[in-house]
Amino acid sequence: MGSELPPAETLPRPLLMILHQEHSTPGRVGQLLRAMGYRLDIRRPRFGDPLPQTMADHAGAVIFGGPMSANDPDDWVRAEIEWTAVPLREGAPLLGLCLGAQLIARQLGQSVGPHPGGHVEIGYYPITPTPAGDALLGVPFPRWVYHWHREGFCLPPGAIGLAEGTDFECQAFRYGRGAVGLQFHPEVTYAMMSRWIVLGHEKACGKNARPVHQHRQDWFQHDGAVARWAVAFLASWAAGTLPDAAVPPGMGPSCPVQPGEAGPPSVTPM
Repeated sequence: MGSELPPAETLPRPLLMILHQEHSTPGRVGQLLRAMGYRLDIRRPRFGDPLPQTMADHAGAVIFGGPMSANDPDDWVRAEIEWTAVPLREGAPLLGLCLGAQLIARQLGQSVGPHPGGHVEIGYYPITPTPAGDALLGVPFPRWVYHWHREGFCLPPGAIGLAEGTDFECQAFRYGRGAVGLQFHPEVTYAMMSRWIVLGHEKACGKNARPVHQHRQDWFQHDGAVARWAVAFLASWAAGTLPDAAVPPGMGPSCPVQPGEAGPPSVTPM
């Protein structure tokens, strides 16, 4: 007798995966969430896929990265920033990765912009978890993470910092109970990283970017810690069981990012 699928009513609601390129994938994040039993509802609003007006039919949403800017005037960029208010208002799990975190920051009223010295972060860079970051899970917050970006942001109003960097101060934050933004890329697999290096070789030569050969060396040195953290984080985040934050907002007085366009905050923490 062949195996039977469980009744639909016993399956967890799917997780919404928002991607920004035609052939991009959810990478390790998608692999881990599938292994945890979640179905993935993949949508690409840049190419016309609609986004839900409520999160009632989804367990949460992940907004991935892309080569575009959160300040681009494209209608779909502005619409996606506006859409982030849906999970924020409903208190649904929301995870933003790189560009995704910047879109959430824009929704929360924070500007996004380049480093004043023209620095980029492409490759592995050290970050420093805040007390709230280290207290988030039973697994240590990763200290070296993979980046691919030229813009950043300061801590959004009402958010709590989880990790800080040098050139781009805000590396991770949470807002309310279920929204988390990460400036880095925990979804990157070795194959994805290798593809990015080839397709983005010109950007990989930006000011302060890591040498291409170092990307692969650093992956073997640092990815294990990132992977262990990602498993624990995604399990708690998707289930809506992240612990309450233990420290007040604030990550320090300075933020070396040139201000860009910001939208007014339209949500309050839940």
